[in-house]
Amino acid sequence: MDLLNTLVDKGLRRELPTREEALAVLATSDDDLLDVVAAAGKVRRHWFGRRVKLNYLVNLKSGLCPEDCSYCSQRLGSKADILKYTWLKPDEASQAAAAGLAGGAKRVCLVASGRGPTDRDVDRVSQTIKAIKEQNDGVEVCACLGLLSDGQAERLREAGADAYNHNLNTSEGTYGDITTTHTYADRVDTVQKAHAAGLSACSGLIAGMGETDEDLVDVVFSLRELDPDSVPVNFLIPFEGTPLAKEWNLTPQRCLRILAMVRFVCPDVEVRIAGGREVHLRTMQPLALHLANSIFLGDYLTSEGQAGKADLEMIADAGFEVEGAGEVTLPEHRAAAAGGGCGSHAGAGCGSDAGAGCGAHEGGGCGSHEGAGGVCGTAAVATAAEPRADLVAVRRRGAGTDLAPNA
Repeated sequence: MDLLNTLVDKGLRRELPTREEALAVLATSDDDLLDVVAAAGKVRRHWFGRRVKLNYLVNLKSGLCPEDCSYCSQRLGSKADILKYTWLKPDEASQAAAAGLAGGAKRVCLVASGRGPTDRDVDRVSQTIKAIKEQNDGVEVCACLGLLSDGQAERLREAGADAYNHNLNTSEGTYGDITTTHTYADRVDTVQKAHAAGLSACSGLIAGMGETDEDLVDVVFSLRELDPDSVPVNFLIPFEGTPLAKEWNLTPQRCLRILAMVRFVCPDVEVRIAGGREVHLRTMQPLALHLANSIFLGDYLTSEGQAGKADLEMIADAGFEVEGAGEVTLPEHRAAAAGGGCGSHAGAGCGSDAGAGCGAHEGGGCGSHEGAGGVCGTAAVATAAEPRADLVAVRRRGAGTDLAPNA
């Protein structure tokens, strides 16, 4: 297929596809799906080999968020029966992080519900970062705390944070349909603050909220322009008790096409399969490893994920290997500018030769979202999938409980 040959050539050169080419990937048929995966897989292997980076989420503060993000199980007015608790103490958070690190994760994502941190919250998270770093050599820490005020990104970096996550979630044109308590511009501003402070920027999207193909291409092109080092791709988990609990717009095939499109547009960044992979990709998760080079290990913020042991077996059975703590995630040209750190910005943009992450969040943060749901423009082109509410399980273990985590 000429389209795929063109996209592979562009991906190997870090050249931006056209919008028409990106839309064409989403419009490919199921008959052509394996060809699409194989083509995007060439780009993924060129920049990242067969390494899979493991990330682990710690929900520092769960529920009771004042924001109204309609995809979020922690939102204002949510009826979802999730865990609710206030800030974990630094030693509690460090203990939770240790479980994920023991399972093979190299990055810990510290997430807290809320509009954004107060200065006292930044102090609290800074103590947690220091505790985790003191007890775990070489660990990367990504903070995901919502909208940042001036100076807060710098303080997190001084405390030892390596990255900051804040997702765009959907296109600018339809953002107001999913949230009214803050704006798309607010989100862009926070990503820019993190970037300017020298943190590795992590920003992604949520698919399955009723968006069109055009919306998906819009947000991915916007992400490329923002130039994050990592792009988490979340698939809506329709939690009961959230506005779009009945929205089931994704099939495994559509999820794979979305991941392929992201890889072609951002060929040399860490593409992470975040929240919802178990719900929507299901038995086709191994194919997604040919497109993305990063996943979350174990559970998410408020929902359960696949067993950590099953994640590791899936990676090995698919012919991939877990990325080691001593390996640099990003290609040399992106990591070199900041001394080869955990994904620091390099002179090249999100797959381009001009200009110079974490993963799962609800209500404005760390990348993979649970309970995502919100009307994003007109109905999606894809045929709606059969609801699989049986695959949506509220997290009852790990952080905020007395039970062992899934790692």
